[in-house]
Amino acid sequence: MGSSHHLLVFLMFLHYAVGFTYNCVKILPDSSSSIVVEVGKNFTATCHLLEGCAYTSDDIEWRLGNDSIAKQSYHRINETSVSVTINISSDMNAWLKCTAPKESLSYKPKIIYGIFLRAGYPPLKPKNLSCIAVQEDKDISPNLSCSWDPGSRNPLIDTTYTVYANVPGTVLTHKADCKQHLARFCVVNLETFPIHMVLKVWVEVKNALGSERSELQSDSSYFAKPNPPLNVQVLTEDKFPTSLVVTWKHPIDRTILKLSYAIRYRKVTSNVWIEVPESFTRGYIESFRLQSLEPYTQYVVQMRCIGESNSSYWSNWSPSVTERTTEAKPASAPDLWRIIRPTSNSRNVTLIWKAPVKANGKIRFYNLSINQNNEKFESHNITADNLSQMYSMELPAGKMASIEITAYNSAGESPKATLSIPRSDKELPGVKDMSWSVRDEKLQVKWTAVLPLPHPLKLSEYLLEWVKIPQSVHQKELPAGWQRVPKNVTVTTLNAGLEKFKRYNISVYPIYKYQPGHVWHFQPGRPVTRPAYVQQGPPKEGPTVTVTKSKKNSAELTWEETPLDSHQGFIIHYTIFYAIGNTKQWKSETVGPNVHSYVLTDLASETDYVVYVMASTEAGSVKGTDCTFKTMKYGDGEVEVIVVVVCLSFLFLTVFIIMICLRKREVIKKLLWPQVPDPSDSSIAHWSPDFPIKADLPKEDVSVVEVDVFDGKSLCEEDKGVLPLKKDKYLSEEHSSGIGGSSCMSSPRHSVSDSDEGDSGQTTSSTVQYSTVLGSGYKGQTPSHQPPAFARSESTQPLLDCEEHPDHLNESQSRSSYFRRGRELEPGVLAPECDGGSLTFCPVQEEEPSPVAEEPPASALCYMPQKSGYRPQ
Repeated sequence: MGSSHHLLVFLMFLHYAVGFTYNCVKILPDSSSSIVVEVGKNFTATCHLLEGCAYTSDDIEWRLGNDSIAKQSYHRINETSVSVTINISSDMNAWLKCTAPKESLSYKPKIIYGIFLRAGYPPLKPKNLSCIAVQEDKDISPNLSCSWDPGSRNPLIDTTYTVYANVPGTVLTHKADCKQHLARFCVVNLETFPIHMVLKVWVEVKNALGSERSELQSDSSYFAKPNPPLNVQVLTEDKFPTSLVVTWKHPIDRTILKLSYAIRYRKVTSNVWIEVPESFTRGYIESFRLQSLEPYTQYVVQMRCIGESNSSYWSNWSPSVTERTTEAKPASAPDLWRIIRPTSNSRNVTLIWKAPVKANGKIRFYNLSINQNNEKFESHNITADNLSQMYSMELPAGKMASIEITAYNSAGESPKATLSIPRSDKELPGVKDMSWSVRDEKLQVKWTAVLPLPHPLKLSEYLLEWVKIPQSVHQKELPAGWQRVPKNVTVTTLNAGLEKFKRYNISVYPIYKYQPGHVWHFQPGRPVTRPAYVQQGPPKEGPTVTVTKSKKNSAELTWEETPLDSHQGFIIHYTIFYAIGNTKQWKSETVGPNVHSYVLTDLASETDYVVYVMASTEAGSVKGTDCTFKTMKYGDGEVEVIVVVVCLSFLFLTVFIIMICLRKREVIKKLLWPQVPDPSDSSIAHWSPDFPIKADLPKEDVSVVEVDVFDGKSLCEEDKGVLPLKKDKYLSEEHSSGIGGSSCMSSPRHSVSDSDEGDSGQTTSSTVQYSTVLGSGYKGQTPSHQPPAFARSESTQPLLDCEEHPDHLNESQSRSSYFRRGRELEPGVLAPECDGGSLTFCPVQEEEPSPVAEEPPASALCYMPQKSGYRPQ
């Protein structure tokens, strides 16, 4: 508090503060500009009332900006002075004001006085000061570039940075002002760089709250940075395939700066640099031999330099120079392998190999030797081709083969690689429990070793083989890849760029070795193979489904497995989606990955359906093409049952009708063929007007009726006029006779019977009686002298004209027609015209007259049938 009091007494003599006043009040300290105060510290100001002022110290009030300061921060010094103490913060940039606003003295003018406070920090000391002068042409540049770390704190107020440099003991000091805020870099011009002299450099930082300084002093070479070595070259030597010679030129004269050099190199295929120890390149040299390199290998070489004495700056690295070492004999054997594909009677063996790991040059060709059962020896020189290093041959199943291969480059041959292929029945045991997994997008394979080993075999190593499925059709591409691992390893990662979404067959072979002589022979054991994917994806395409058989309530679906190359993963199941065509209400069925046909059941009959199959892997699914089908209306056997039922029903109906017909044949016969009396049984044969019918007259069986129709003498008189017409009509028209035959007669005429019978009024449509003229002789027979007798028949057949006019019967001397039933007619008299034993009435050829006149027939029957239907009994 004492020091603050002395400060206040001192400040009372300073200038009055700015503001408007009536010369009644002052603030100490006072300044015509802002007052800079340090953040985090206390600041004390005193308000002093001048002599003659009407106010007292009790009337004074302090304000910071627009805020009133608490009375606890006031300190009353005397009747005319009051001080205030405040703590400075980083955002405190405001007016500090002293006022006397007493209301009781309102008649007096109000007084106010203020000063402006600006908060800030003192500067920090610069850290990590460094200065560098780079090489320009053949000298060191006089421009000295210095840099430092100003610290992370912002001073909040104006701060200046200045760099100074001089040679101690001299008057001249070079200076450079840095105009940046929080400057980190500045360049001072030395006019001439002091060679082989001590140079002192420092940087000074100042602001209103204080100043700091950092300095650096050292030999001038400490500040010099040379250029990289010039004209760097790398040379090879034919007889030294493991070394390279590096040469270069000095970038600056040693009188100015004495340098030492550094060399680094690496393989083109590597990112790891190898540096030559500095002790090997120290001194004023311009060449160096790199040794212990690999033959026929490209190396990249770079150089840089630095001042020998107390220098701190290396030059930049020189541009890279690439060179290849010369060739040497291959240091390792080719990597030989085989792929065996069994055939029907033999084995197809494809020998594949890789160039030696330490080829030490470009392989020109390979010498391949094949020995089959010590019987057949082959040797082939095969030109080296990195894309098609393979050879195919046929090996019988019962034979073994020993293969040797040697690689050659321009410097010599490599060690031999040997491989034995045993007989098919002599395979050695394989590994157990082989499995795989994916780690960091690579396949990790694990297996269990075979123990114990069969004597005298020894386990040499394991070989892992991978084959892409399906194999590429590119002829120059190796069909498989492989890698070898030590015999004590049972878990490894395939160092191969396996493609995503492609299937590979991964196989593990134990490689055994045995020594029948002085040379070790190597023979692989039985492989254990698993399919694998380094990454699975959804299938490229879905299966195409077809409907092989559609029934009433079911349908059989089949689909072919999509190409293996489009699976992009393991198919875990197929899902069958189906729906009625117009509803799209899908139903689904899931089947296993090995199922390629399925029968949908519980379908509606005669309905259109849409179906497709979706294939799924662990990574996703893909939909196949749609297929439409329609179920049948009838099921299996239903049509056959319907046909059988209909046929049996028809058969039973037919049998039933036949049985009815047999049982009712008399009724059917009467309906279809009405009963017509037989004229031969008619009583007309015994009837006569003069002789009554006797009951005991014997019946006469009339089977032949002979009527002389076309003789005009035997016809009735009234019919003679129309005879020509009737004759034609009789010959042209056919009528059913009623006796079961056809007739050539004309239409019937009316006939009447005897008037005593009371039938004169009947027509042809009513009952017609037959009349029979009974004669006494026939054709040469002695006629009876009895008078002719007439018999009346109760027949429905109409009478002929001759029956109505019997008096003309004896006058008939012309040709006759005959009707016969049931037997053959006499030649030339009657001819059958209709089937079924019908009677035909036709004219007969006129016979030659006999020298003896024939007698008229003993009897004649004339009738005219009106309706058919009569069948003889």
